Amino acid sequence: MEKTEQVQYNRAGQRIVSPDYLLFEAPREKQFMTGSEVVKEAVKRASVDASVSYPITPQSEAAHLIGELWVEGYVGVYFRGESEFGVMSEVAGCSMAGARTITTTSGPGTLRAMENFPMWAGSRLPIQLVLMARGVNAPLTIQPDNLEISFLLDTGCMIWHAETAQELFDMILAGFVVAEQPDVHVPVITAIDGFFISHTREAVMLPPDDIALPTYNPYKSPMVPLDMEMAPGRFLRDPYVMKSNYISYAAHTSWQFEVRAAIERAKPYAKHYLRGLIEEFGDPEADIVFVASGTAAAQAKEATLMLLHDEGVKARVVRLKTLRPFPTKELIEALRGAKYVFVPEFNVIGWLEREVRRALYGNLDVPVIGSPRVAGGMTMPPEFIVKEILQFLGKEVKHVV
Repeated sequence: MEKTEQVQYNRAGQRIVSPDYLLFEAPREKQFMTGSEVVKEAVKRASVDASVSYPITPQSEAAHLIGELWVEGYVGVYFRGESEFGVMSEVAGCSMAGARTITTTSGPGTLRAMENFPMWAGSRLPIQLVLMARGVNAPLTIQPDNLEISFLLDTGCMIWHAETAQELFDMILAGFVVAEQPDVHVPVITAIDGFFISHTREAVMLPPDDIALPTYNPYKSPMVPLDMEMAPGRFLRDPYVMKSNYISYAAHTSWQFEVRAAIERAKPYAKHYLRGLIEEFGDPEADIVFVASGTAAAQAKEATLMLLHDEGVKARVVRLKTLRPFPTKELIEALRGAKYVFVPEFNVIGWLEREVRRALYGNLDVPVIGSPRVAGGMTMPPEFIVKEILQFLGKEVKHVV
């Protein structure tokens, strides 16, 4: 007699399917929605146990929509925190207790909660943070800017940067799968450029909403979750770790290296579920290469087409999907043969340029130009990028302003 696989359901009555089926094989239908609505649709299919929220533009709508999922029975626990710092502390408690947990933040909220992120990583909590980046400079602004990503790069969290609402949907689902791998088990920050993605509508292909990811099993964690048999103190061991002696120094040091090693161990999983750590676009033989992530990559792609069709200049784009782990090997291989590397960014300091320079140092000798760069909410039309390239090459600017 043939054995039949037992169908499993989550608390919302959705049929549990494999991550590969949900992300790659399930039929999809086209919808027209904002990035904030996409967050809701992803969480709806993610078998989420807990979410805590606090309003700050531009992520407030996404947090509100997750609350609607709680009312509808798709999320186990949901409440509003008393501050951004409180939220990030409370989701840590949820995750320590074994809950699949997600939250959202933006700009000044990220900075107010900053102390928590290395604590998440050090405690090996596979929390997902959806970051809708915005300006953080004075005077106060709510304009698009991704400066805050630079502050998060070295917290010990994985960081992925979505280019589109579609990619945001897929990354949220993939983020839980990768972060919860026993040999990874660190937080994942899924970032988008606020407003450009969160508040604009685009076509998104969605799988059916009656299927969902497998539920989280906290007992596969490298750190035992808090339960009735495990006293609070999951991570801290005061007599051993907190004292001023050589053993405590060595313990802290080895653990920090282990957290970062865990991020590197995420690479094969991320490569599978994101269909590669980088994306290449344009003429593979072009001398001029843009290295970008997020919305800047989309604008660089448009500029690449304009350079070819209007100016006869060949160019290509290497888009980074992950920032942590940084795809050093893939980037070096993609840039072989390049004569000039341009790094367009939506921030004033050029954090991605620094990352690219660090990856290439001693590995590949190619000029890296940290330009074009806009900040404070300015847009980066592809015409602006085209003009920059033509001026750099000493060509006459005819077709762009």
